Formats: sequence, C-alpha cells, structure tokens
Amino acid sequence: MQRSEFRKLVLAVVADLPPQFRLENIDIVVRWRPSLAERRLAGIRPGGDLFGLYLGVPLTHRGDHYNMALPDKIVIYQEAHERLFSSREELVEQVRRTVLHEIGHYLGIDERRLRELGMH
Repeated sequence: MQRSEFRKLVLAVVADLPPQFRLENIDIVVRWRPSLAERRLAGIRPGGDLFGLYLGVPLTHRGDHYNMALPDKIVIYQEAHERLFSSREELVEQVRRTVLHEIGHYLGIDERRLRELGMH
C-alpha cells in the first residue's frame, strides 16, 4: 500500500473522532517501521511488533507549567500493520485500534485500562 493511502486510513480515524476528543498540540505521523530507539522506548523485544507509539506528555500530566511546548507525537508504523493483516478489512480495523490506543495514551489512559477497554 502506498504511504499516502495508509496515511489516509490513519487520518480517517482521527476525522471520525467525536468533537469532545479534540486533539491539540499533537502531530500524527506515519513511518514504515520504528527506529531502534523507539523500539527500546516502547519496551519491544527483538522480533516483536510495534504498531504505534505516543511520544509526549499526557493531558492528565499537564499543569500550569505546560505551555509553549513542542507538539506531542503519535507515530503509526505501516510495516507491522501490512505484514500482520492481509485483508483490507483487518488492516483498516487494526489501524483504527492502533490510532485509538495511542490517542488513549495522549488522554492519559494507561496500558492496563486500555486492555480493560479492549484497546490493546
């Protein structure tokens, strides 16, 4: 799949968010695969897959001191999605789950709670 088409899948998830989930000061980018540093940061072992990564300060941890900050970043990795999901329907669904999972981290939801919500 072309990067531009994959990016459209990612942006469609964001566009479908309810208005109360307005994303501020955040960039959403698509990359082919994570760097070694990103894999380490996410705690991914060699051979493990990483679909996405949130890099920033969650909304629940921002205080009065949080101003004039560079944008947070959500990175969605195309290669893992394409390699593990062969049908377009599966791919689209996993992209949706990944984007929502990373937005959950932006909102301050931890991994345990995301699992409880079925967003792992």
